[in-house]
Amino acid sequence: IVKWSDFCSPLAYKPGEPFKLIAEASVDNFSSLGIAFLEDRLQMENGMVPHRIVSVHLEESALKELAKERKEEEKSTDMDAVTPAGKSGLAPAEEDKCKLEEERENEETGGGEHHHLHLSSCHECLQLENSTIESVKFASAENVPELPQDCSGTGEEKEHQGLQKGIKRINLAGKPPNILIYLGSEAAEGRFEQVRAVLRECIDAESYTLYQLHQEQVLRDPWIENSLLLLIATEEPIPEGIHRHFMKFLSKGGKILGLSSSFTFGGVQLKHKNKLRRVVHELVVSQKDSTEVRLSLLLSGCVFEEGMKGDGSRVKVLSRLSNAAEDPVIVHLAHGSSGGEAILCQAHLELDSNSMEVQTEEDFNLLKMSNSKRYEVLREMLTCLGLSCESSAVPELTPIYLLSPDEEIHLAFLKWLEGNVDAEGLRASSKVSLKFVSSCESKVEVTPSLVPVITEMGSFSSEHFSLRTYQQHLQTKKLGKILLFTEVTTTTMNLLDG
Repeated sequence: IVKWSDFCSPLAYKPGEPFKLIAEASVDNFSSLGIAFLEDRLQMENGMVPHRIVSVHLEESALKELAKERKEEEKSTDMDAVTPAGKSGLAPAEEDKCKLEEERENEETGGGEHHHLHLSSCHECLQLENSTIESVKFASAENVPELPQDCSGTGEEKEHQGLQKGIKRINLAGKPPNILIYLGSEAAEGRFEQVRAVLRECIDAESYTLYQLHQEQVLRDPWIENSLLLLIATEEPIPEGIHRHFMKFLSKGGKILGLSSSFTFGGVQLKHKNKLRRVVHELVVSQKDSTEVRLSLLLSGCVFEEGMKGDGSRVKVLSRLSNAAEDPVIVHLAHGSSGGEAILCQAHLELDSNSMEVQTEEDFNLLKMSNSKRYEVLREMLTCLGLSCESSAVPELTPIYLLSPDEEIHLAFLKWLEGNVDAEGLRASSKVSLKFVSSCESKVEVTPSLVPVITEMGSFSSEHFSLRTYQQHLQTKKLGKILLFTEVTTTTMNLLDG
């Protein structure tokens, strides 16, 4: 059994003997990066390096069993060994456990010279983190989503289930405001900017962030839990594995908007009508208030089949072509029990009259006349999917307050600051520099690259945050004792950079 702390030095083992690395961490923590690091650090006595390292995940009971077996093996191989005076009689695995507990105690109390990083599966770290989060929650006027309450489980499996349950509850309360744009294998930067620009004209740009979801990221990155809306804007066939992930996103309450996309699910099927491809045609769109909007748009060349299979009550036709067949071109579908839904459209709402697809002057004029209605219909669809399409005023940036519920710690931090800022109280950084001032009377202008930090707590007041309530609910000895509080900032990541 090798401790994580042993990674700091090369480990030797006899050639020909099996070598197992067992770590008290979840499989997720034992990443490929960690394995690559081990392969670089481990070496045999003859100078050779191991060919391959495989991570093995064991339950807590298995770890105890291994420790017991190792203890029995040592007893059998050295029956005459005598414990030296002043030494403990613990087995190595138990000694490691005692040392680990001692290190953890030093972490919290501040004792000892070495401060090891804990694993994310450490119960104490989770308790400290949740204690701070809970105190912020109590002290904040905002409705913070519920977090897992029980972090005292003894088994790693119980802890993992608790965390998963907490994540699920957070996502049910509201996913992060990320909008992803999937363009398939299309790598053209101009295409992404084209779709992005249209979206920004419709949504509240200050409330959402827009990113491109590349094809190789769909199966690799944890976007499902961290996105509110997925916009699919490619006519390419959707690969089976990627389609499964899109359906998983819907089942977890995600929203999908398809713009001339081949993506369908449930009983909805596409029917190809090549004579409609890249043709400007009139649509009749039904809105929430039962009114109809008529507009002209470029079509994809596909329509939705009439008489769709499955639960008809969960499929609603929002728009039809104004032709003899009245082909459905926009449908709304619900999916699952968590609020997942999709609006699929076979008209190019993202293209205007300046598109390269426009062939004639007549088409150009039709699209130009329908431009305002195009945005109106797109906003209606986004609103139906739960997004805010009303623009909000951008609030002014505010200064930062240096706060602490403990006066001694506050003074100690100010003393530390003296040696870590320049003569004018400036802490420079590549992105955002912090200028420490005693009071708000210093009249330092707040900009995206320079933010004043007011160190005097007497002038602090906020209708959104109570330092007294925060102090009452904080149950840690060190963590969370120094706060940087601001009402409005660009991004907290840049504030702490450097």
